[in-house]
Amino acid sequence: MATDTPTPPPAPPTQPKNPLHGLTLEAIVTALVAQYGWAGLGERIPVRCFTSDPSIASSLKFLRKTPWARDKVEGLYLFMLRDIRRQSAGTPGV
Repeated sequence: MATDTPTPPPAPPTQPKNPLHGLTLEAIVTALVAQYGWAGLGERIPVRCFTSDPSIASSLKFLRKTPWARDKVEGLYLFMLRDIRRQSAGTPGV
């Protein structure tokens, strides 16, 4: 009497080179607000959730429903990371 044990599903692929992997949208928005402030974020991505009575909660609600805006936020986050790396690479002693 042979019993066939089910094969476990393959593990999801790791993404070691993807800087967005493992980050929540909330962490991304929070980092952008810390770097640019709400006014700066609203200048870079002019959407109402950043310019009119902004909050993390309202921004997340909007971004989860609006793929093009989420893409812009993720792109700005990646730009911010590159900019920070560029600045720290150019600063001696860091």
